[in-house]
Amino acid sequence: MEKVVHVQYEGNIATVTMSRPEAMNAVNIKMMEELELTFRELKEREDIQIVILKGEGRAFSAGGDIKQMLSNELTDRMDDVMDIVSNMAMHMYQLPQIMISHVQGAAAGIGLSIALSSDYIVAERASKIAMNFIGIGLVPDGGGHFFLKERLGAERAKQLIWQGKVMEAEEAYRLGLVDEIVENGDTASFETFIKKLQQAPLKSMQETKYILRSSNYEQLAQMLQKEKAGQLKMKDTEDYREGIKAFVEKRAPQFKGK
Repeated sequence: MEKVVHVQYEGNIATVTMSRPEAMNAVNIKMMEELELTFRELKEREDIQIVILKGEGRAFSAGGDIKQMLSNELTDRMDDVMDIVSNMAMHMYQLPQIMISHVQGAAAGIGLSIALSSDYIVAERASKIAMNFIGIGLVPDGGGHFFLKERLGAERAKQLIWQGKVMEAEEAYRLGLVDEIVENGDTASFETFIKKLQQAPLKSMQETKYILRSSNYEQLAQMLQKEKAGQLKMKDTEDYREGIKAFVEKRAPQFKGK
C-alpha cells in the first residue's frame, strides 16, 4: 500500500509531507500511524536539526477523515486509534529538532493540533485556521488542549475551542496561533525563513527547546489521556451523531447537549 507520509532529506533538514491531496490531507488511521512512526524515528536523528512539516496540494490538513469516522473501521479500533493519536502528539512535542509547519489552505481540527506541536507556524495569507471539533460534538485531540493552552492560556484556549470558528491567517497571527505570514504561493519567502534559521546557532536553539519543553512532558501525557477518555465519551453522545449527520447533509447541526 502506498505511503501517505513522505520524508525527504537535504543536509540537516528533513521535510515531512502529508500526502492525501485528493482528501485535502484529511487525517485517517494510516496517516496517524505513519506520522507516529516518522516522528519517533526523527527523534533519534542527530544529523537532522530542522524539520519542515507540510501538506501536499491545496491544504495543510482539513482535519479528521469524516468518511472513516462513519465507518466501522474507526469505531471498532477507537481505543487503539486514540493511543496512536497520543503517541503521535508526544513524539512531535518531544522532537529535538526545530520544527516548522508550513500551512497553506486549511489547518483544521486535528490538522491544527498537528501544526501547533511545531516551534513555528508559517501560514500563507489565504489559510483557514480552525479548532473546530465542537462542530461535530467532539473535543480536540492530538494534544489540541495542551498546545492551545501553551500558546493562549487556559481561558482563551477554552473559549476558542468552544467557538470553533474558522479564522483567517491574520486573525490567527494576532492571537498568537501563527508566527509568520507569507503571501499565497510565496515559496521564496518561506525558503528565506529557513535559510535564516540555518544560519542560527541551532544547537543552542535545540537546547533551549529541550529546557522549556521537557518539564511539560508529563503534563502533556496526562492531558492526552484525558483527551482520549473525553473523546471516547463524546463518541457515544447524541450530539456527536447529530454533528456527523449534519456535516454529511451539509446543514447546521441541532445540538441538544446530550
